[in-house]
Amino acid sequence: MRALVLSVLLAQAALAQPGTGSSQPPTEYGPKPILAAPDESASKIKFAKMNPWPKGQTPKAPPGFAVTRLASGLTYPRWLYVLPNGDVLCAESRPGAEKPRPGEENSGASHVGERVSRVLLFKSKGDDQSPVTLLTDANGVDMPFGMALVGDHLYVASTADVRRFAFQPGQTKIEGKGEKILDLPGKGYHGHWTRNLLPAKDGRTLFISVGSASNVAEDGIGKEFRRANILAVDLDGKNERIFASGLRNPVGMAFEPGTGQLWTAVNERDEIGDQIVPDYLAAVTEGQNYGWPYTYWGTHPDPRHKDHTPESPIATPAYALGLHTASLGLAFGSSDEFPEKYRSGAFIGQHGSWNRSELVGYKIVFVPFADGRPSGPPEDFLTGFVADDASGATFGRPCGVTFTPDGSLLVADDAGGVIWRVRPASSPSQSSE
Repeated sequence: MRALVLSVLLAQAALAQPGTGSSQPPTEYGPKPILAAPDESASKIKFAKMNPWPKGQTPKAPPGFAVTRLASGLTYPRWLYVLPNGDVLCAESRPGAEKPRPGEENSGASHVGERVSRVLLFKSKGDDQSPVTLLTDANGVDMPFGMALVGDHLYVASTADVRRFAFQPGQTKIEGKGEKILDLPGKGYHGHWTRNLLPAKDGRTLFISVGSASNVAEDGIGKEFRRANILAVDLDGKNERIFASGLRNPVGMAFEPGTGQLWTAVNERDEIGDQIVPDYLAAVTEGQNYGWPYTYWGTHPDPRHKDHTPESPIATPAYALGLHTASLGLAFGSSDEFPEKYRSGAFIGQHGSWNRSELVGYKIVFVPFADGRPSGPPEDFLTGFVADDASGATFGRPCGVTFTPDGSLLVADDAGGVIWRVRPASSPSQSSE
């Protein structure tokens, strides 16, 4: 009987797909996902086949929304930050040094292609703009990613350090290399070279996300020092401490508006099967350990570390975001222009799978919140990055997401080279086009 029940559960997990109208959360998503047994032999590889966006085609938003291009023709626009005056900063970053695996050459993976390392600035008005180059290697940035304006300084997290530059909104040029306030462990496993920044609510602290150097510490835990963590430092880079640990690649970070709670979107581990392990959302408090590399989804042991017993209590994530979806971007609804249902919840940028037999992710999903916690099944919000037919053609890979002061949602489509703007079709800001 137990074998029959287990077979039913595994079959449910295999068939579950994220949906938009179901009364029950899919088993890959939600607070209690059904987890298949780990199986390294069941690990599959399928890379996306990247194609240019067809002329006139855009991603698909729900009825009542318009999708336009804030900018196009970019080179791997990966992360976004909106200044108080509405100007948009975009980090174009890619290492460009790692040799692609067979079949990966045209996948749009973050580590495949020519190196790019700069920060662009777009003015607050208009679509399909030409940018100003704000920062480059000459300013000391090396694959910049996270950005934050605190007071009269723009903080920029590159793969191996954090720098701050004297800066005021409206400024379109930065001279010099600024001040390096903190060294970081550089680069990492595939896309784990990204370093995100988030100023704390106290106005005196920076949170910094640092992904792992490996999949599951296969090169030794000693090489993971200060990695797979969210770090916290003072604004001058001093008093560094590990705020939360055991987070394999915690890229997206944001505060839930109602409670002020810090949340992160975490890209989980590979190579133990199609149906495992889910990426997730976590409400992070100081001192928590989420188990990487020894356990996943709480205390489930990773078979590659079966002889290791974690030394500290392990936290369980709040909400599963699908298996191998590469959930990276995170922004909470903050637009009064959006319908009310979208004003309490999280928008997640899912970069898309490679370690699964069928492509998953490649979209923006919306997770509703109530009382500061996820409150229902996910809804596909922005799709169409993968063709509807059997060709397997993929046009883009969404990553960073953020809101602008005029109520638009911006999406960095790195592989497609586009920054998409999503807003209600009746929005007053439509008249600027």
